[in-house]
Amino acid sequence: MTTRRFLAATAIALLAAIAVSPVALAQSPERVDLGAMTRIRHEGLKNSKVMETVAMLTDVIGPRLTGSPSLKRANEWTRDQLTEWGLANAHLEAWGPFGRGWSLEHCSVHMVTPLATPLIAIPKAWTPGTGGVKRGKIVRVPKQPESEADLAALKGKLAGAIVMTGNERELKPLDKPLLSRYTEEELHEETMVEFGRSGRQYDMAAIARRYAFAKTLSEFWTSEGVLAVIEPSPWDRGVVRVSGTSAYKPGSSNGVPQLVMAIEHYNRIARLIDRKLDVELEIDIRATWHDADPMAYNTIAEIPGTDKKDEIVMCGAHLDSWHAGTGATDNAAGSAVMMEAVRILKAAGLQPRRTIRVALWSGEEQGLYGSEAYVAKNFAEWPAPTDPAEIAKPAWLRKPTGPLMLKADYGKLAAYFNMDNGTGRIRGIYAEGNSALGPVFKAWIEPLRDLGVSAVTARSTGSTDHEAFEDAGLPGFQFIQDEVEYSISGANGLTHHSNMDVYDRAQREDLMQASIVVAAFLYNAATRDEMLPRKPTPTLKPR
Repeated sequence: MTTRRFLAATAIALLAAIAVSPVALAQSPERVDLGAMTRIRHEGLKNSKVMETVAMLTDVIGPRLTGSPSLKRANEWTRDQLTEWGLANAHLEAWGPFGRGWSLEHCSVHMVTPLATPLIAIPKAWTPGTGGVKRGKIVRVPKQPESEADLAALKGKLAGAIVMTGNERELKPLDKPLLSRYTEEELHEETMVEFGRSGRQYDMAAIARRYAFAKTLSEFWTSEGVLAVIEPSPWDRGVVRVSGTSAYKPGSSNGVPQLVMAIEHYNRIARLIDRKLDVELEIDIRATWHDADPMAYNTIAEIPGTDKKDEIVMCGAHLDSWHAGTGATDNAAGSAVMMEAVRILKAAGLQPRRTIRVALWSGEEQGLYGSEAYVAKNFAEWPAPTDPAEIAKPAWLRKPTGPLMLKADYGKLAAYFNMDNGTGRIRGIYAEGNSALGPVFKAWIEPLRDLGVSAVTARSTGSTDHEAFEDAGLPGFQFIQDEVEYSISGANGLTHHSNMDVYDRAQREDLMQASIVVAAFLYNAATRDEMLPRKPTPTLKPR
């Protein structure tokens, strides 16, 4: 997922609605079919297929970068598997155009002077190959250029060089375990209202400036004849956290090869240069661009409903990943859980009243593109900008516009549930400021408490596909999960966007638990008499 931010609710009334007392819960009209819950638990615990799905997506198909042949293969495999499990109307839905596909075949990086040493470094996605083994001298640019003045100071000094940009860091021993799970006290704190903040805490102007300058910087490296650019990984212990460039966009230049290096090796090179020693590297990158199909695809399938079949309950997760690992915790885990949840419902013989639809998105890592395209096509769409400056920005950076244009099915979506915070088990759910949902969700999780589910919070969370629904005023929700080894901030992460995001880091018991919880939420939402209550329809896009 993109970087998660916890957001605050703004009124004590939300807390009052969410923190339901036992007396209030007993008086709640919300009914839960405990017989159905028993069948869901039995199927999920005794016959789980969730790890088989994770293994197929990671070990067999591998990293699933949007636009790549591997992601298309994952789309097709998930479609066929959902069909085999008995879901209806399994198909791929195109959206886009996204742009260019890219895949990495080979990368080797070696120090050759002052002594021969293999190095750990991974190219950014959509970086060009080197066209064979290339050798160059390291030139350090300790501060990442941020302005035209920074570039002017470097002009004419970098031809044929391998540029190291960024400072070395002092590394400390771990002062706490990598494993992170919520304590009961922390879960309770997560349900408390925070004051003094409202809305999503983004400095959109600063983000837009950095985004615009990234293109200028890439063009500068190319014009100066730079051989390659290397940045340090933000994490240590050999963990390389890497994403990509924006060269997938139609009309973009390839730029120069860009890599992220393990901080331990980056630090060593920096120390050698500080000793006034020349350092030369050999780099060999082989990458392939895929231009035949500019479209990207979401996988969609459903369990048809009965008397309320025109109403829809959705679940989803993003199928795309970055390329350094095999995208296990981000987000084969979420995709496998959503597939397993609908498999459980089919295998348990449970018939929902509303249609249950599962969606596996693409383009999440580049900006929630797949889910936003789906919402725009099926439910509601924000007007396209007319200002050329806004058009040039990615959708997630554009200024709010309105009014929201509603589609015919806007009133038919009962709920959308998303999973995208790693392999950790589900501990609760974010109600996204909807106070009416407190008693409902509390009733739903009561039969799941022995599985570790207990928290319902009025807080919101961001940076993943439920935002596409939430931004349109639709009931979209993300679950509270144990972080385990995920970590999207700080220096002690392991799997998020890294070379360690592989099958071995996906935890079987956690994913089995999550699958049962999601199946229970889907069934409850699809069988209750009324649609879930909504917040007011927004008049402006909140991002």
